Amino acid sequence: MNAFLRNMLVVARRDFLAIVATPTFLLFLLAPLFMVGMGLAGGMGASQLADSARGAGRLVVVAHAADIEDFRAADARLRAALPREPAMLVVRLATPATADPVAIAREKGSDTYAVLSGPPASPRIVEIEKDSSSGRYLALLAGEVLRARAAGPLPPVVPQYESLSNGGTSIAVQQSLGFGAVFVIFLLTLLLAGQTVSSLAEEKGNKVIEILAAAVPLESVFLGKLLGFLGVAVLFIAFWMGMAVVGGLVAATQMDPAAIAAAGGANKAMAAFAAAPAVGWPFFIGIGFAYFVMSFLLLGAVFLGVGAQAATVREIQMLSLPITIFQVGMFSLCAASASAPGSSLATFAQIFPFSSPLAMAARAATDDAIGIHLLALGWQAIWVALVIYVSVRLFRAGVLSGRSDWRFWRRKRA
Repeated sequence: MNAFLRNMLVVARRDFLAIVATPTFLLFLLAPLFMVGMGLAGGMGASQLADSARGAGRLVVVAHAADIEDFRAADARLRAALPREPAMLVVRLATPATADPVAIAREKGSDTYAVLSGPPASPRIVEIEKDSSSGRYLALLAGEVLRARAAGPLPPVVPQYESLSNGGTSIAVQQSLGFGAVFVIFLLTLLLAGQTVSSLAEEKGNKVIEILAAAVPLESVFLGKLLGFLGVAVLFIAFWMGMAVVGGLVAATQMDPAAIAAAGGANKAMAAFAAAPAVGWPFFIGIGFAYFVMSFLLLGAVFLGVGAQAATVREIQMLSLPITIFQVGMFSLCAASASAPGSSLATFAQIFPFSSPLAMAARAATDDAIGIHLLALGWQAIWVALVIYVSVRLFRAGVLSGRSDWRFWRRKRA
């Protein structure tokens, strides 16, 4: 066992330095900057399109002069009570030129969702889509005008608000934290584990793998390569976490404390930190990193086995694409299970080995049980060893032997 571990660490150090001690590793570290730049450019374009579309939408009320102020007052009261603000309301004076609501709905230059005309007691509503929310809002608006008139002038309401500061974190917030953990682990694993697929294919071409196989057991080679690539991934994460901390400190020193206090920034930060997962932030962050390691080892072992069977770059691309699609399917499964904790779907995702790291990270956000995570880590470690064992067997039998009639198991000699 000592010789196995020593050989494994030698291979891990060799692969780690072969990647880190190169000028191209700097480009690999700075790759997220290009991703963030493209994301910001696309987000700005989408935001401008959304703003222009939001400004073009409207609701139109054609009313008599005596009803215009009543409609505007009723619209102000309803908008303050609705969870989603309707489109902009345009109130027009009823004249012969604006008598046709169909012509108003078809006017060019803006999207008119619904038009109300006639008296509030029996309004005529023309809407673009049947049974739309815009038409129902105009009907509610006419009813609010009639209710205000029947009750007379409405007295001002003076509510007394009470805040539940120690109410705990809601289930919806915890599920959002679980989905965030699933997304971060999936993104990092997909970004960093794919580089393992070309490792053995390159060394097969220059015959280095045959020298390694003659010197040390193949299990040590495969596991050492996985640990070397894991070290690269951890270095990548540590670099960007350090950059984020430094950037946050620099931004905090440039902000005016008086402006932060006036805007309630400290209270908002405390409120955001109070939205804690079920197991607490320290354990959640630690177990999330452990599940990232397991997810990386599982996917990296599969990629390593695929790269061991491939001989050319084209074969690597053809074999790695189904694995990537499978990993995206695992992400969809875990994202669905994160929104339905305790369901049979969530249980299946937590047991299935290739989705277990992501699903268990989501479970840590909604379930305060801690012992189950130790059991899950052991279950995932068994599957990492099993995938490496199968990959080594396939590589030894199908590649190193050079035979076409290879078998997965060894025949006993007579």
